[in-house]
Amino acid sequence: MKLNPHWTVGALAAVVIGIATALSAGSLRAQASTATGPAPAGLAKATLAGGCFWCVEADFDKVPGVVSTTSGYIGGKVANPTYEQVSNKSTGHAEAVEIVYDPKRVSYEQLLEYFWRTIDPTTKDRQFCDAGTPYRTVIFAHDAQQLAAAKASLARLEKSKPFKEAIVTEIALAGPFYAAEDYHQDYYKKNPIRYKYYRNSCGRDARVQELWGTAPHPPGAAK
Repeated sequence: MKLNPHWTVGALAAVVIGIATALSAGSLRAQASTATGPAPAGLAKATLAGGCFWCVEADFDKVPGVVSTTSGYIGGKVANPTYEQVSNKSTGHAEAVEIVYDPKRVSYEQLLEYFWRTIDPTTKDRQFCDAGTPYRTVIFAHDAQQLAAAKASLARLEKSKPFKEAIVTEIALAGPFYAAEDYHQDYYKKNPIRYKYYRNSCGRDARVQELWGTAPHPPGAAK
C-alpha cells in the first residue's frame, strides 16, 4: 500500500495513523521475512498477486475451503525481503497471498475464477490507487497442472470478458514465497476501521464492479 496524491486529507490521516501503529510495534524492517514450506498433507497451495495483499487476503478468507491465507512477497531477486525494500521497488517482488486450501472443498479452477473477479486485470504494474511493480497482478503456478489451469482460465476469460481492455495479468511459475512482517498478516481484522477506509478510498470495490458488472461472489459461499 502506497500513499496516493489524490487521496483526501482524511484518507491520508488514516494511512499515517496505520503506519504509526506499525512503527510502534517495530520498524518497517522489524523482522526478516521467512520462506514458507509445502502445504500440509491433503491440502494444496495457490499463490496469487492482486495488488494490496491486505485486500487479497480479506477476499480469499471468505472462500469456503480456504484453510489459511498468508500475505508475503514473491517473484523477486532478493532473499528475505522487507516491506520497505519491496515498496521501494528494489527487489522485483510482488505483494501476493499464499492460499492453503482443501481441494475436496474448493478447486484451483474455482479459486482462479474468483481471483479474476476480485482484481482489475487490465492495468499493468498497478492496482487501483497503488502503483508500481509490487502491485502487478500475477498467477504464480506451483506445478505444471496449475500452470495449465491458469492458462486455460485466461483463455476462457479472453473469450468471455465483459470489458474491451486487454488483459495484462501475468502467469508465471512460483519461486520462493516470503511471508510478510507480522503486522501485515490479517491486517483487515487487526485494524478494521483503517482497512475499510483504505479500501474504500482506494476505489477497489467500485472499480471491480465497474469492470465485471457485479461484486465478486466467493465460490461455495451462501448467497
